[in-house]
Amino acid sequence: MKLIDVETVARRSIKSVGRYAFHRVHGVQAKRVLRQLEKQYGPADPATLKQADTYALDVFGDAIYAPWLRVYAAFSGTFKEGWIPDNFYGGVVVPNMKGGYGRISNLKPMSRVIFGGDAFPDIAYFANGLFFTDRNVVVPERELEDAVFRDCDKVVFKLDGSGQGKGIHFFDRKSFDCDLIKSLGNGVIQKFIVQHPLLSAFAANSVATLRLTTAVDDLGRASLRAAFLRVGRASHTHITVDDEVCVPVDLVTGEFARKGFMSDWGATEEHPDSKVRFAGLKMPAFSDCIDTVLQLHRKVPFARCIGWDVTVDSDGKVQIMEWNGEHNDVKFSEATQGPCFQDLKWELLKGSAL
Repeated sequence: MKLIDVETVARRSIKSVGRYAFHRVHGVQAKRVLRQLEKQYGPADPATLKQADTYALDVFGDAIYAPWLRVYAAFSGTFKEGWIPDNFYGGVVVPNMKGGYGRISNLKPMSRVIFGGDAFPDIAYFANGLFFTDRNVVVPERELEDAVFRDCDKVVFKLDGSGQGKGIHFFDRKSFDCDLIKSLGNGVIQKFIVQHPLLSAFAANSVATLRLTTAVDDLGRASLRAAFLRVGRASHTHITVDDEVCVPVDLVTGEFARKGFMSDWGATEEHPDSKVRFAGLKMPAFSDCIDTVLQLHRKVPFARCIGWDVTVDSDGKVQIMEWNGEHNDVKFSEATQGPCFQDLKWELLKGSAL
């Protein structure tokens, strides 16, 4: 009995330390963003920040949720009831509304198994020592190159759990190397997408992605909650979180906002490299993008909130680059378009950060 008690205490101690570290990291990040906002736009209204502090205590029960609410308020210039702090989302919403099911999205070879269809540009996978096609047919290494490049000249390899522009590798037939892929780890081989001309006008070398956030309510209904365009820089082969440009997108019309935002939250009305302006443009095939992700989300309703990275190719076809069923980004959407989830009553959920 004593041994069990010791183990229980140890587990609780570890969990408590993890919870403290989780919120500390979020607090540091939110305070840095707040400083960036005040540098860009001037000091935030103290009364508005006070509202954020009070709301964190009254609604979420702890001051540790105030920093992100302060960011949203400083960005918006006002306070809006219903906002979800990003650390509350990650620490309480994700465990309650997704559990272990959301983590499936980290396993790239599972996408076609779960969703079927041709929405993903997957060609082949590597997992646990085996190469296999998107139809789960094992391919000998000597035949893989021909299988991969049968219908395309360039591919992208993405590692399991990759995100924020990390764990991404590009190959053509000349540079393709099975041994290198095996050394990198499990992941997916996708065809390189030639994006729609409107998207290519921003940055031709990297594929722009539309981040769509969908959620499933208590009646099982999936709906769109947020949308923004992520655009890379001219010198990069893919989008990286350190210097991407994020542009809010109207959830009804698909029109781009007049202003996009840099990684330091500074506003810009045009792409910093191509100088293409955002105003007056709209996402190609926007309604098709929404229909696609809603149909897919209905196949995994138990992952109650999902972030989808979507693009449209040169033929106008919707391509799902990735899906994130775990801690997908909500802070940018909450600040620019939120409150996005107010009717879902997530603030009533209970739980710890880990």
